[in-house]
Amino acid sequence: MQKEKLRVIRKQKGYTQQQVADIISTDVSNYSRKESGDVKIVQDEWDKIARFLDVPVEDIFEDDDATIVVNNDHPVFNDSSAGAINNQFNNIPGSIIENLQGYIALLKEENERLKEELKDTPRNKK
Repeated sequence: MQKEKLRVIRKQKGYTQQQVADIISTDVSNYSRKESGDVKIVQDEWDKIARFLDVPVEDIFEDDDATIVVNNDHPVFNDSSAGAINNQFNNIPGSIIENLQGYIALLKEENERLKEELKDTPRNKK
């Protein structure tokens, strides 16, 4: 079922689907499917969208008949359009993914620092 109330208010307020997608940490194609009723909008997303649009949830909420629920715990793993690769991560809590991504970022920084350190170190020639 299309979310006509949401679509009308979003357009009246002058916001794009991309802007609303950013608020609920998803990509625009996934948000478009939510607005068209193909993918369920969960309560937390309704709350975020209502705050963003500065309206009560009741002004935009329409009951959902959608059967697809997309995991929005983390923006990297929030869209089932990625196919089978994404499906294996749907049961990993977002906090763990965020923690691992933070650790990866730290490792990349350390890697770059070590590369710079190696550049500055004179090498022994044999």
